[in-house]
Amino acid sequence: MSKSNTFENQLLDLLFNNTDIPNIGDAAGIQNSAAAGSYYIVLHTADPGEAGNASTSEATYTGYARVAVARTAGGWTVAGATVSNAAQIAFGECTAGSDIVTYCSITVASSGASVILYSGALTASRSISAGITPLFAIGALTVTED
Repeated sequence: MSKSNTFENQLLDLLFNNTDIPNIGDAAGIQNSAAAGSYYIVLHTADPGEAGNASTSEATYTGYARVAVARTAGGWTVAGATVSNAAQIAFGECTAGSDIVTYCSITVASSGASVILYSGALTASRSISAGITPLFAIGALTVTED
C-alpha cells in the first residue's frame, strides 16, 4: 500500500510547517507541536545509510556546523508531496581542513548522533577547502514523499 497524495502533502506539512493533520482519531486530528522548533541540515562525506545517524560520515572541516531551519513556512515550502527550503541554507566558511561532501541529511539536533529524518545524495559532490562556504540555494534541498 502507498499513501494518498493528499496524505503525503499533509504529512510533510505536519513535519516541516508544524500544521495539523485533521480527522485522524477525531476531528482535531494529529496536532502540531506547541513550539515548532527547527530541523538541522547536515553535510556528509559518504552515505550515512538507513542504519546511520547524523554524525555518521559528518563533515569535519574547520568552520563547519549544522544549520538550523525553522519548521515553518518561512523555512520550508510544501507543495504536491514535495518540500523544499524556502530560504538559502549557508554553512560556515571553511577556514582550515577540507572535505568532499556527497550527501546531506535532515536531523533534529544541532550536534551529536541524532536521528536522521531524511537523507540523500547531492546531485554532484562538493569539494570544500579554505575560503569555500557551502550552501543550498532556495528550493535546492528537496524531499519528496511517494
